[in-house]
Amino acid sequence: MTTTESHPPTGASAGQPAPVVRTAAGAVRGRREEGLAVFRGIPFAAPPVGEARFMAPRPAQAWDGIRDAYAFGPPPPQDLGNLGGPGLLDVPEGDEWLTVNVWTPEPDPGARRPVMVWIYGGAYKLGHSGSPGYDARRIAADGDLVVVSLNYRVGMEGFAHIEGAPANRGLLDQVAALEWVRDNIEVFGGDPGQVTVFGESAGAGSIASLLAMPRAAGLFRRVIAQSVPGTFFSDALARDIGAALAAEMGLRPTVADLAAIAPRELTSAGESLSGKMLQYVDRWGQAAPTVTPFSPVVDGEVLPVTPWQALAAGAAKDIDLLVGHNRDEYRLFVAMAGQLGQITDEKATSALRLFAPGPDGEKAYRAAFPDASPSELYERVQTDWLFNMPSLHLAEAQRAGGGSAHVYELTWPAPGNGGALGACHGLDIPLLFGTFGADLGLLLFGGTQPSAEAEALSSRFRQSWTAFARTGDPGWPVYEDLERLVQVLDAEPAVRAYPEERSRRVWEGHDFSALPLL
Repeated sequence: MTTTESHPPTGASAGQPAPVVRTAAGAVRGRREEGLAVFRGIPFAAPPVGEARFMAPRPAQAWDGIRDAYAFGPPPPQDLGNLGGPGLLDVPEGDEWLTVNVWTPEPDPGARRPVMVWIYGGAYKLGHSGSPGYDARRIAADGDLVVVSLNYRVGMEGFAHIEGAPANRGLLDQVAALEWVRDNIEVFGGDPGQVTVFGESAGAGSIASLLAMPRAAGLFRRVIAQSVPGTFFSDALARDIGAALAAEMGLRPTVADLAAIAPRELTSAGESLSGKMLQYVDRWGQAAPTVTPFSPVVDGEVLPVTPWQALAAGAAKDIDLLVGHNRDEYRLFVAMAGQLGQITDEKATSALRLFAPGPDGEKAYRAAFPDASPSELYERVQTDWLFNMPSLHLAEAQRAGGGSAHVYELTWPAPGNGGALGACHGLDIPLLFGTFGADLGLLLFGGTQPSAEAEALSSRFRQSWTAFARTGDPGWPVYEDLERLVQVLDAEPAVRAYPEERSRRVWEGHDFSALPLL
């Protein structure tokens, strides 16, 4: 129970009292910031500790009086050393990880503005809605709509396979947050019937999962999935990885064993196993080189089937879908490993054999890209396997199931690092949020003032995304099997036939099924 005395926060505009809103659990007081009312750190579920540890989220406890909603809630337990970016070492502590934040032009219940709900990425093992790169003020202001962001459990707490615990606890947290939006967003000026869920990387994989989850049905009308990862674990693979994770701590993969370790100490199991996953390639196959032991699990209950299977069967035919990817996704990981320009033919061959589809995948890639260097082949096959083809196939599955999809590709190269990173993974985030000097934006924009070209593309992103949230139309045609028109986002944005036709043909007919235990 929280009680607070009533007082205006620092920075409240003269003559404008701090906004106070009554949610189902109690009243919250936000701040006036640059023409918006902003509320941070509102609990949507009880802290998942003690008896609630490793369980599905439980309702937040009600409070008396007015609760100050000025600060982001604490991040879920994770390896903070990997969070990076300014402001993140100064994160709040505590076990109230499951919180939401709201940016609204005005908390007027009659306004019924469209709502956009952001789900962060981070390989299912990292992430925090309070990251400076996810400051949603420009999206809310430019689109005249309400933006919500949320925390969900990651890593061991959210995704490890633990006996006696439900699978996909991080996804269940997202469902609970979306239920909070349904039940509370109207008092913040939002329309619960006009909710668009948007996210990138593991956030997009989460959204693809939500499309396939019966318990998420009816909680949103539209989705924007940016760079959907194709990695979903089969139950057998998740069990095996779960046992290996627990073994890093000398424990069994049970609730009883793991609950004895404090949440922030348990993160070391994932960190430790990530560093040696390549040793398990004979057992875990394609999952091993991803160096993340966490992914959504096709457990048959929380997540009955893969997103591609669910959409092809019509599970999301009434949901508007906007999906896409960046041209050079995998280059970010090559750069972060210090391997730009250092890929040998041997390494390229090994990647082609592991990731290219079908028994003749390597041959198909070499035939499709006859002039490609080892570096280009190494990057291309992993870009395609991990993000580009899963994203494209999600659009194709949606069409097969009777729905429609809009598709985009970002081809504008990041200016940081002398342009060597190309249109790499994560570039869409600083462009969409306009947060060029935060988190990944620092690396991708080199800490310099964004150019007029960057600002124009950034504005274009927000314009298209918010138009889609409002109407279901981002401003270009739906993807059709014949013409395959997509929006290419570059210095001069253009609508044209899907640019990665050679990759599309190599992957035609491939089924993105749950990764097996070999």
